[in-house]
Amino acid sequence: MSRVAKAPVQIPAGVEVKLAEGKIAVKGKQGSLELDVHSYVSISQEENVLKFAPTNENDKKANAMAGTFRALVNNMVTGVSVGFEKKLVLQGVGYRAKATGNTLNLNLGFSHPIDYQLPEGVSVETPSQTEILIKGIDKQAVGQVAAEIRGYRPPEPYKGKGVRYADENVRRKEAKKK
Repeated sequence: MSRVAKAPVQIPAGVEVKLAEGKIAVKGKQGSLELDVHSYVSISQEENVLKFAPTNENDKKANAMAGTFRALVNNMVTGVSVGFEKKLVLQGVGYRAKATGNTLNLNLGFSHPIDYQLPEGVSVETPSQTEILIKGIDKQAVGQVAAEIRGYRPPEPYKGKGVRYADENVRRKEAKKK
């Protein structure tokens, strides 16, 4: 069995898990998430613990799917109880960000401003003009939004200008010599 699937998922207080035929629903104080469970994976609940197992121990795909679904459900439980957040930092002269409603307005040195529409379930805050804080309960959605915003102007290696993750280390290149 997959090493990841062997570790059970602890359900914290205030989180409700419902197992149905081929579905799992997780509800907490932040919101609720649902996931279709693959036929290769069986999930069992014992009090405040979820255990995952492949339906066929000898099948490599079933083992891999059990580990994958354990990780997905663990992210769902974490998301509905605590939530996820990513921080982006803008570096460059005149680079600005402003959040209004479900739209993020970006000035990244282009001839036009960029208006990014946020998907449902993801919110954005701008504590300062050069910081963007992306929050949500779905880890995949938060990461996707952060990647799309970073994709407008990834950090370049010579001056380091662009949109970067707060914990990202950009390798700088030396300029051309005469």
